[in-house]
Amino acid sequence: MKKQITALSIFILIILFFVQKEISFESIPYIHDDKQVVTPVTSKPSSLFEQLEEAAATYNEPPVDAVVDKVWKAIPGYNGKMVDIKASYEKMKKEGSFDERKLVFEDIEPEVHLEDLPPAPIYKGNPQKPMAAFLINVSWGEEHLPSILKTLREEKVKATFFLEGRWVQKNPKLAKMIEEEGHEIGSHAYSHPDLNATPRAGIKEELQKTNEALEAVLSVKPTLFAPPSGSFNQDVVEIASDLNMYTILWTVDTIDWKNPEPIDMAVKTASKVENGSMILMHPTASTAGGLKVMIRNIKEKDIELDTVTNLFDETRIR
Repeated sequence: MKKQITALSIFILIILFFVQKEISFESIPYIHDDKQVVTPVTSKPSSLFEQLEEAAATYNEPPVDAVVDKVWKAIPGYNGKMVDIKASYEKMKKEGSFDERKLVFEDIEPEVHLEDLPPAPIYKGNPQKPMAAFLINVSWGEEHLPSILKTLREEKVKATFFLEGRWVQKNPKLAKMIEEEGHEIGSHAYSHPDLNATPRAGIKEELQKTNEALEAVLSVKPTLFAPPSGSFNQDVVEIASDLNMYTILWTVDTIDWKNPEPIDMAVKTASKVENGSMILMHPTASTAGGLKVMIRNIKEKDIELDTVTNLFDETRIR
Protein backbone atom coordinates (compact mmCIF):
# COMPACT_ATOMS: atom_id res chain seq x y z
CA MET A 1 0.00 0.00 0.00
CA LYS A 2 2.85 2.38 0.90
CA LYS A 3 4.51 1.63 -2.42
CA GLN A 4 1.29 2.53 -4.26
CA ILE A 5 0.98 5.86 -2.39
CA THR A 6 4.61 6.70 -3.11
CA ALA A 7 4.22 5.89 -6.80
CA LEU A 8 1.04 7.98 -6.97
CA SER A 9 2.76 10.92 -5.31
CA ILE A 10 5.64 10.78 -7.79
CA PHE A 11 3.18 10.60 -10.68
CA ILE A 12 1.28 13.70 -9.39
CA LEU A 13 4.54 15.64 -9.04
CA ILE A 14 5.50 14.78 -12.62
CA ILE A 15 2.09 15.93 -13.89
CA LEU A 16 2.33 19.20 -11.94
CA PHE A 17 5.82 19.86 -13.35
CA PHE A 18 4.65 19.56 -16.95
CA VAL A 19 1.48 21.58 -16.32
CA GLN A 20 3.59 24.37 -14.80
CA LYS A 21 5.85 24.35 -17.88
CA GLU A 22 2.82 25.00 -20.08
CA ILE A 23 1.58 28.06 -18.11
CA SER A 24 2.67 31.35 -19.73
CA PHE A 25 3.99 33.97 -17.37
CA GLU A 26 4.02 36.56 -20.14
CA SER A 27 0.45 37.51 -19.28
CA ILE A 28 -1.46 38.07 -16.07
CA PRO A 29 -5.19 37.33 -15.97
CA TYR A 30 -7.63 39.37 -13.92
CA ILE A 31 -11.43 39.43 -13.64
CA HIS A 32 -13.39 42.47 -14.81
CA ASP A 33 -17.15 42.63 -15.37
CA ASP A 34 -17.38 38.84 -14.93
CA LYS A 35 -15.05 38.33 -17.88
CA GLN A 36 -11.45 37.29 -17.79
CA VAL A 37 -9.20 39.88 -19.50
CA VAL A 38 -5.57 39.22 -20.31
CA THR A 39 -3.25 42.26 -20.10
CA PRO A 40 0.20 41.85 -21.61
CA VAL A 41 3.04 42.75 -19.31
CA THR A 42 4.91 45.73 -20.81
CA SER A 43 8.66 45.82 -20.97
CA LYS A 44 10.44 47.46 -18.03
CA PRO A 45 10.61 51.28 -18.36
CA SER A 46 14.00 52.71 -19.23
CA SER A 47 16.07 53.73 -16.23
CA LEU A 48 16.72 57.42 -15.61
CA PHE A 49 20.31 56.92 -16.72
CA GLU A 50 19.12 55.39 -19.99
CA GLN A 51 16.75 58.30 -20.56
CA LEU A 52 19.58 60.76 -19.97
CA GLU A 53 21.79 58.91 -22.43
CA GLU A 54 19.01 59.12 -25.02
CA ALA A 55 18.56 62.84 -24.29
CA ALA A 56 22.26 63.44 -24.85
CA ALA A 57 21.91 62.32 -28.45
CA THR A 58 19.22 64.99 -28.94
CA TYR A 59 20.65 67.90 -26.95
CA ASN A 60 24.39 67.60 -27.52
CA GLU A 61 25.84 70.12 -29.98
CA PRO A 62 29.41 69.95 -31.35
CA PRO A 63 31.75 72.94 -30.98
CA VAL A 64 32.43 75.20 -33.98
CA ASP A 65 36.04 75.98 -34.86
CA ALA A 66 37.18 79.50 -35.70
CA VAL A 67 37.80 79.77 -39.45
CA VAL A 68 38.97 82.15 -42.14
CA ASP A 69 36.02 82.29 -44.52
CA LYS A 70 36.48 83.19 -48.19
CA VAL A 71 33.86 85.94 -47.90
CA TRP A 72 33.62 86.89 -44.22
CA LYS A 73 37.30 86.36 -43.42
CA ALA A 74 38.00 85.55 -39.74
CA ILE A 75 35.01 84.17 -37.83
CA PRO A 76 35.29 83.30 -34.11
CA GLY A 77 34.56 79.81 -32.84
CA TYR A 78 31.73 78.81 -30.51
CA ASN A 79 31.57 76.23 -27.75
CA GLY A 80 29.52 73.10 -28.16
CA LYS A 81 27.47 71.63 -25.33
CA MET A 82 27.17 68.15 -23.86
CA VAL A 83 24.69 66.79 -21.35
CA ASP A 84 26.44 66.15 -18.04
CA ILE A 85 24.69 62.87 -17.31
CA LYS A 86 25.97 62.50 -13.75
CA ALA A 87 25.07 66.06 -12.70
CA SER A 88 21.68 65.83 -14.45
CA TYR A 89 20.95 62.54 -12.67
CA GLU A 90 21.73 64.11 -9.29
CA LYS A 91 19.16 66.85 -9.97
CA MET A 92 16.46 64.40 -11.09
CA LYS A 93 16.98 61.38 -8.85
CA LYS A 94 14.75 62.66 -6.04
CA GLU A 95 11.68 62.60 -8.31
CA GLY A 96 13.07 59.62 -10.19
CA SER A 97 11.82 60.89 -13.53
CA PHE A 98 13.31 62.72 -16.51
CA ASP A 99 12.83 66.51 -16.51
CA GLU A 100 14.20 68.50 -19.45
CA ARG A 101 14.33 71.65 -17.31
CA LYS A 102 16.84 70.04 -14.98
CA LEU A 103 19.36 69.01 -17.62
CA VAL A 104 22.89 70.14 -16.81
CA PHE A 105 25.26 70.93 -19.66
CA GLU A 106 28.99 71.39 -19.93
CA ASP A 107 30.68 73.50 -22.60
CA ILE A 108 32.97 71.80 -25.11
CA GLU A 109 35.65 74.10 -26.50
CA PRO A 110 36.51 74.13 -30.21
CA GLU A 111 39.93 72.94 -31.32
CA VAL A 112 40.68 76.13 -33.30
CA HIS A 113 40.33 79.53 -31.63
CA LEU A 114 40.29 83.06 -33.07
CA GLU A 115 43.82 83.68 -31.83
CA ASP A 116 45.02 80.61 -33.74
CA LEU A 117 44.07 82.12 -37.11
CA PRO A 118 46.43 84.14 -39.31
CA PRO A 119 45.81 87.93 -39.27
CA ALA A 120 42.53 88.68 -41.05
CA PRO A 121 39.76 91.28 -40.71
CA ILE A 122 36.62 90.35 -38.78
CA TYR A 123 33.19 91.32 -40.10
CA LYS A 124 30.95 89.25 -37.83
CA GLY A 125 30.73 87.02 -34.80
CA ASN A 126 29.86 83.34 -34.90
CA PRO A 127 26.45 82.89 -36.58
CA GLN A 128 25.40 80.29 -34.00
CA LYS A 129 25.71 82.77 -31.12
CA PRO A 130 22.45 84.73 -30.61
CA MET A 131 24.23 88.02 -30.01
CA ALA A 132 25.08 91.18 -31.94
CA ALA A 133 27.24 94.23 -31.19
CA PHE A 134 27.12 97.97 -31.84
CA LEU A 135 30.28 99.53 -33.29
CA ILE A 136 30.19 103.28 -32.60
CA ASN A 137 33.00 105.10 -34.40
CA VAL A 138 33.76 108.48 -32.83
CA SER A 139 35.81 111.26 -34.41
CA TRP A 140 33.08 113.94 -34.32
CA GLY A 141 29.44 114.31 -33.20
CA GLU A 142 30.16 114.86 -29.51
CA GLU A 143 26.87 116.76 -29.11
CA HIS A 144 24.93 113.51 -29.64
CA LEU A 145 26.95 111.30 -27.29
CA PRO A 146 25.08 112.12 -24.04
CA SER A 147 21.76 111.11 -25.61
CA ILE A 148 23.23 107.90 -27.05
CA LEU A 149 24.80 106.99 -23.72
CA LYS A 150 21.52 107.66 -21.91
CA THR A 151 19.62 105.31 -24.23
CA LEU A 152 22.23 102.57 -23.88
CA ARG A 153 22.06 102.93 -20.10
CA GLU A 154 18.26 102.81 -20.00
CA GLU A 155 18.13 99.78 -22.30
CA LYS A 156 20.95 98.04 -20.39
CA VAL A 157 23.14 97.63 -23.47
CA LYS A 158 26.93 97.78 -23.63
CA ALA A 159 28.53 98.83 -26.92
CA THR A 160 32.05 99.14 -28.32
CA PHE A 161 33.17 102.70 -29.01
CA PHE A 162 36.08 103.12 -31.43
CA LEU A 163 37.69 106.44 -30.54
CA GLU A 164 39.97 108.52 -32.72
CA GLY A 165 43.16 109.39 -30.82
CA ARG A 166 43.06 113.05 -31.74
CA TRP A 167 39.41 113.28 -30.64
CA VAL A 168 40.23 111.71 -27.26
CA GLN A 169 42.89 114.33 -26.61
CA LYS A 170 40.44 117.13 -27.47
CA ASN A 171 37.49 115.62 -25.57
CA PRO A 172 38.90 113.80 -22.53
CA LYS A 173 35.76 114.32 -20.40
CA LEU A 174 33.48 112.76 -23.00
CA ALA A 175 35.93 109.92 -23.55
CA LYS A 176 35.98 109.25 -19.80
CA MET A 177 32.18 109.41 -19.70
CA ILE A 178 31.98 106.63 -22.30
CA GLU A 179 34.50 104.47 -20.46
CA GLU A 180 32.91 105.07 -17.05
CA GLU A 181 29.54 103.88 -18.39
CA GLY A 182 31.17 100.46 -18.83
CA HIS A 183 31.42 100.46 -22.61
CA GLU A 184 34.31 98.85 -24.45
CA ILE A 185 36.96 101.14 -25.97
CA GLY A 186 38.65 100.42 -29.29
CA SER A 187 41.01 102.33 -31.59
CA HIS A 188 39.86 104.34 -34.61
CA ALA A 189 43.36 105.53 -35.63
CA TYR A 190 44.70 108.95 -34.72
CA SER A 191 43.70 111.41 -37.47
CA HIS A 192 41.14 109.55 -39.62
CA PRO A 193 43.52 108.82 -42.53
CA ASP A 194 42.96 106.63 -45.58
CA LEU A 195 45.06 103.74 -44.33
CA ASN A 196 44.82 101.85 -47.61
CA ALA A 197 46.88 104.67 -49.16
CA THR A 198 49.26 105.04 -46.21
CA PRO A 199 52.74 103.46 -46.13
CA ARG A 200 53.51 100.88 -43.44
CA ALA A 201 55.44 103.33 -41.28
CA GLY A 202 52.54 105.77 -41.35
CA ILE A 203 50.04 103.02 -40.47
CA LYS A 204 52.07 101.98 -37.46
CA GLU A 205 52.43 105.59 -36.30
CA GLU A 206 48.66 106.18 -36.53
CA LEU A 207 47.90 103.12 -34.45
CA GLN A 208 50.62 103.68 -31.89
CA LYS A 209 49.71 107.34 -31.32
CA THR A 210 46.08 106.37 -30.75
CA ASN A 211 47.04 103.67 -28.27
CA GLU A 212 49.22 106.16 -26.41
CA ALA A 213 46.34 108.66 -26.24
CA LEU A 214 43.91 106.02 -24.96
CA GLU A 215 46.35 104.83 -22.33
CA ALA A 216 47.15 108.38 -21.22
CA VAL A 217 43.54 109.57 -20.93
CA LEU A 218 41.64 106.38 -20.09
CA SER A 219 44.30 103.92 -18.92
CA VAL A 220 42.98 101.59 -21.62
CA LYS A 221 45.07 99.42 -23.93
CA PRO A 222 42.78 98.56 -26.86
CA THR A 223 42.59 95.10 -28.40
CA LEU A 224 40.25 96.13 -31.24
CA PHE A 225 40.90 98.47 -34.16
CA ALA A 226 38.36 99.88 -36.63
CA PRO A 227 39.93 101.40 -39.78
CA PRO A 228 38.56 104.89 -40.58
CA SER A 229 35.97 104.68 -43.39
CA GLY A 230 36.63 100.94 -43.53
CA SER A 231 39.72 101.63 -45.65
CA PHE A 232 42.44 99.04 -45.07
CA ASN A 233 44.74 96.47 -46.66
CA GLN A 234 46.67 93.47 -45.43
CA ASP A 235 49.47 95.70 -44.13
CA VAL A 236 46.94 97.39 -41.84
CA VAL A 237 45.66 94.03 -40.57
CA GLU A 238 49.16 92.72 -39.90
CA ILE A 239 50.39 95.88 -38.16
CA ALA A 240 47.29 95.92 -35.96
CA SER A 241 47.93 92.26 -35.14
CA ASP A 242 51.55 93.07 -34.23
CA LEU A 243 50.12 95.61 -31.77
CA ASN A 244 47.80 92.89 -30.36
CA MET A 245 44.64 94.25 -31.98
CA TYR A 246 42.03 92.61 -34.20
CA THR A 247 40.92 94.59 -37.25
CA ILE A 248 37.16 95.13 -37.00
CA LEU A 249 34.77 95.85 -39.88
CA TRP A 250 30.97 95.56 -39.89
CA THR A 251 28.12 93.33 -41.00
CA VAL A 252 25.31 95.93 -41.08
CA ASP A 253 25.77 99.65 -41.81
CA THR A 254 23.23 102.18 -40.52
CA ILE A 255 24.58 104.77 -43.01
CA ASP A 256 23.61 107.27 -40.32
CA TRP A 257 26.12 109.82 -41.64
CA LYS A 258 23.63 110.52 -44.44
CA ASN A 259 21.16 111.71 -41.78
CA PRO A 260 18.25 109.35 -42.58
CA GLU A 261 14.92 109.63 -40.77
CA PRO A 262 15.71 108.08 -37.33
CA ILE A 263 12.87 105.56 -36.95
CA ASP A 264 13.03 104.41 -40.57
CA MET A 265 16.77 103.89 -40.19
CA ALA A 266 16.29 101.99 -36.93
CA VAL A 267 13.64 99.65 -38.33
CA LYS A 268 15.56 99.00 -41.54
CA THR A 269 18.81 98.33 -39.70
CA ALA A 270 17.23 96.00 -37.13
CA SER A 271 15.57 93.98 -39.90
CA LYS A 272 19.02 93.08 -41.25
CA VAL A 273 20.52 92.02 -37.92
CA GLU A 274 21.18 88.32 -37.40
CA ASN A 275 23.18 86.20 -34.97
CA GLY A 276 26.75 87.52 -34.94
CA SER A 277 25.99 90.84 -36.66
CA MET A 278 28.18 93.87 -35.98
CA ILE A 279 26.27 97.12 -36.56
CA LEU A 280 28.17 100.26 -37.58
CA MET A 281 27.01 103.67 -36.37
CA HIS A 282 28.27 107.12 -35.43
CA PRO A 283 27.18 109.83 -32.97
CA THR A 284 24.59 111.42 -35.26
CA ALA A 285 21.12 112.87 -34.78
CA SER A 286 19.70 109.85 -36.64
CA THR A 287 21.34 107.36 -34.30
CA ALA A 288 20.44 109.35 -31.19
CA GLY A 289 16.80 109.51 -32.30
CA GLY A 290 16.40 105.93 -33.48
CA LEU A 291 18.64 103.93 -31.15
CA LYS A 292 15.94 102.89 -28.68
CA VAL A 293 13.70 101.51 -31.43
CA MET A 294 16.66 99.72 -32.99
CA ILE A 295 17.61 98.08 -29.71
CA ARG A 296 14.09 96.90 -28.95
CA ASN A 297 13.52 95.56 -32.46
CA ILE A 298 16.76 93.58 -32.29
CA LYS A 299 15.90 92.16 -28.87
CA GLU A 300 12.49 91.11 -30.18
CA LYS A 301 14.40 88.81 -32.53
CA ASP A 302 15.79 87.07 -29.42
CA ILE A 303 19.26 88.45 -30.12
CA GLU A 304 21.28 89.85 -27.23
CA LEU A 305 23.37 93.01 -27.56
CA ASP A 306 26.83 93.29 -26.03
CA THR A 307 30.40 94.39 -26.70
CA VAL A 308 32.51 93.08 -29.56
CA THR A 309 34.76 91.19 -27.15
CA ASN A 310 31.78 89.43 -25.59
CA LEU A 311 30.42 88.68 -29.05
CA PHE A 312 33.72 86.98 -29.90
CA ASP A 313 33.78 85.01 -26.64
CA GLU A 314 33.29 81.30 -27.33
CA THR A 315 31.20 80.73 -24.19
CA ARG A 316 27.64 79.68 -24.91
CA ILE A 317 24.94 82.08 -23.73
CA ARG A 318 22.04 79.58 -23.95
